[in-house]
Amino acid sequence: MLKAIRYKLALGLLSILLLSSGSSVAEQVHQKSADKAAAEKPIGQSFTLDQAIDYALSNNPDLQIAAERIGQAEAQLGVALSAFYPQLTAKVGYDHSNNPAQVFSMIVAQRDFNANSINNINNPGYRQNFRPEIIGKLSLFRGGQDYQNSKAAELGIDAAEFERSTVRNALIEAVTASYYAYLAAQEADKVAQDSIAAITSELKQTKLRYEAGTVLKSDVLSLEVKLAEAQEAEIRAANGIELAKTGIATLLGLATDQAFTVASAASKLPEPKLSVAFNDLLELAMTQRPEVKAAASQVEIAQAKLKSEQGAYLPKADAYVSYGQNSQSPGFSSAKDNVTAGVSVEMDLFSGLETKNRVSAAERKAAEARETERKTKLAIEQEVKIAFLKMEEALARMRVTEASVAAADEALRLVNEQRRAETVTVTRYIEAEVAKNKAHSNTIAAHYDALGAEAALKKAVGDWK
Repeated sequence: MLKAIRYKLALGLLSILLLSSGSSVAEQVHQKSADKAAAEKPIGQSFTLDQAIDYALSNNPDLQIAAERIGQAEAQLGVALSAFYPQLTAKVGYDHSNNPAQVFSMIVAQRDFNANSINNINNPGYRQNFRPEIIGKLSLFRGGQDYQNSKAAELGIDAAEFERSTVRNALIEAVTASYYAYLAAQEADKVAQDSIAAITSELKQTKLRYEAGTVLKSDVLSLEVKLAEAQEAEIRAANGIELAKTGIATLLGLATDQAFTVASAASKLPEPKLSVAFNDLLELAMTQRPEVKAAASQVEIAQAKLKSEQGAYLPKADAYVSYGQNSQSPGFSSAKDNVTAGVSVEMDLFSGLETKNRVSAAERKAAEARETERKTKLAIEQEVKIAFLKMEEALARMRVTEASVAAADEALRLVNEQRRAETVTVTRYIEAEVAKNKAHSNTIAAHYDALGAEAALKKAVGDWK
């Protein structure tokens, strides 16, 4: 059937091609081959920074894991709330016995007791009993354990939400830093390639002059050393590009063999700035970092679980009702139905110190949660401080590199004049030209580094929660 459908579709497609094309059969075959080649060619997606962030937020496995944990927490809340609803159970029992007490109970429950039953009470013989029934149970009081467990479950959802916000905050910062690291690596590779081109060109001319006897062998050797250094730098830069791209692929949740490209930044990069004092940034971080809120939620969860364990010292009360029948044969008859309803209250007097130890463990857990909260705040304070200092350093480097560009351009101009006057060596000229290229590249790289530092500072204060 499937082959017939494919055959019909192929015939229809061929008819359309024959009717819509006025070219020769050879041209049609050529076009078909080109289309097939285009279909088999892997098409890689190109990501700008914003596109990479959006793709990572929808495809990164860590964020998907965090979303699943929220679903788990919501299910745990449903489990905790189930304690407030009646519990219904259907069951069927079968007994076969000649025990006088049990047989007498069966006779009475089956509504078969008569005057002769008392005469055979010691030797009743064997009797069977079928008992289909529905049992309902409602917890009236459990020492506040149900309430505290439901409260802990609600807080668990909040903690899971904060965990997802933490992952989101870190993910956006990581994508941003990796994106700018990739662009900075490209700049380093460009400098290395420009240096190789400049040195190679000068080396050819110097070899010709050496053969003509106008320069020394040492000039040729010096240029060969410079060329080897530039080639080594180009290898490191190319490897840096691949490492940065691999890091981006991991953050985006892409397979290593999946083709994609990183789009160049806009012609005018955003200007990083630091306009807020450290104390204000720290206060902002303590207010909006999801890790702080998650740690506080864990403290509340631990307190709720502690109260739940302490509730085991109090009595428990349950209401129950049972509806069923007793008969010697399967089936159901309303003439032999039985209803039982009541309330039971129980209290553990001694549990082998289990309750005491469970309460002690919960107290330790609460203390651990409080210390974890304090540790989290200290770690965030350190992270904000480090990010703040690195931001200041990056901005200072930007200013220095921008000033070095003018100096490098002027130095190359002067060396050019001296070279025409043959008062400097060719090595000095190459050094000046490479220094100029590197200064221009360093300015761009420093700008990328500053943007990465700005992203790290935003992450430190929780801007991307």
